[in-house]
Amino acid sequence: MEDVQIAKEEVLLKLWRGIKHDFVRLTKNNIFPPNHSGNMHPSKHIKGSKGDDLKGKHIVLGVTGSIGAVECIKLIRELIREGAEVSCIMTEWAQKIVHPYSLEFASGKSVITELTGQVEHVDLCGEVPDKADLYLIAPATANTISKIACGIDDTPVTTFATTSIGSGIPVVIVPAMHKSMYQHPIVIQNMNKLKEIGIEFIGPNMDEGTAKVAGRAQIVDQVIRKLDHSLNGKKITIITGRTQEPIDSMRVLSNRATGKSGIIMAERAYRKGADVELWYANVQAKVPDWIPSKEFDSLNDLIEMKDEVSDIVIVPAALSDFGTKEVSKDKISSDEELIMELKPLPKFIDLIKEKTDLLVAYKATDTKEMAEKEGKLMLENGRADIVVANSLSDVKEDENIVYLPSIDSWIEGDKRYIADKILELVEKHT
Repeated sequence: MEDVQIAKEEVLLKLWRGIKHDFVRLTKNNIFPPNHSGNMHPSKHIKGSKGDDLKGKHIVLGVTGSIGAVECIKLIRELIREGAEVSCIMTEWAQKIVHPYSLEFASGKSVITELTGQVEHVDLCGEVPDKADLYLIAPATANTISKIACGIDDTPVTTFATTSIGSGIPVVIVPAMHKSMYQHPIVIQNMNKLKEIGIEFIGPNMDEGTAKVAGRAQIVDQVIRKLDHSLNGKKITIITGRTQEPIDSMRVLSNRATGKSGIIMAERAYRKGADVELWYANVQAKVPDWIPSKEFDSLNDLIEMKDEVSDIVIVPAALSDFGTKEVSKDKISSDEELIMELKPLPKFIDLIKEKTDLLVAYKATDTKEMAEKEGKLMLENGRADIVVANSLSDVKEDENIVYLPSIDSWIEGDKRYIADKILELVEKHT
């Protein structure tokens, strides 16, 4: 009987160990997130609040001992706002700068600070069916970069790198260190070694003698770009803003366009993997400095650039239709009545139509009826391959309603949504 009792106890003990192992694994993967109140973790409330570019994507974030680690909390939240699940890994020195609880709060997941018998690096980034989609190291010190380049994995962050590289998971590194360290010939050599095997670097931003960690917006954009290949290999010129035509040495003729729609279009195309070049004039929105760009002012400036357009050109710019017949070299006095004679200016889209494989042109009118009529006519006459028409009364700061005659449909939503719909048409045409 004693032997039977011992056998029962051994079975129960094995059963309990199995249940405990499964619970730990499920909790670690956030299937049963630890939350004593029973409420949803705050990270869940913001998930996908900005969009779904990272919906269904699992990002593993490695954090090393750079002061740039203080930016990680906001970076994690921004990735979640784009729909991602984020798991965090920290080195011992990173924990001296940011407490693991901070990253746990930001991500809603327990933070891995050491590797255990649970083989966390294999569970998340090994040859497993549900492995992570991308391993992001931000910030990455010179020490960590050089270790990864030499195949050394003596911290959780470097071990995750070795496992990710070996299992084919995309790896993106965001360096942060003093300028003198970044310029070290061996550090440069090690970064080049990693680039040769397909590892991508973001930044750094050189400022105040330091190679500072890249900004959150740039990191998020390039992470999405690494995972979205819908426009890979497409070269796109996007022209936005408003031109200004001189009246005298001081004054200009212009319009109210802000350039925001074109900048958002450039950001969306960049995220989808396109080789984007943004041409802009007199915009009121911030131009991302990681997207290649050129600035112009007048229509004549733009015309001089026409031979440099890419295979695909998108023109949401408000280009001048009229200019003065004569431009005064001096500032015209305001003491007397001024009568100006205007002349029509060339239509830029007509000048570049034969230089492109695909031209997306915009047409602004006073009413929806006119937008439909003139948009269809523009498409029928072959002035553009895709036409985007709208009524000026529908234009708002962040939202718009546009008519796409090629699919005979009105599209309504924020400018990001509309840009995506137009880029879907571009993808279908190429």
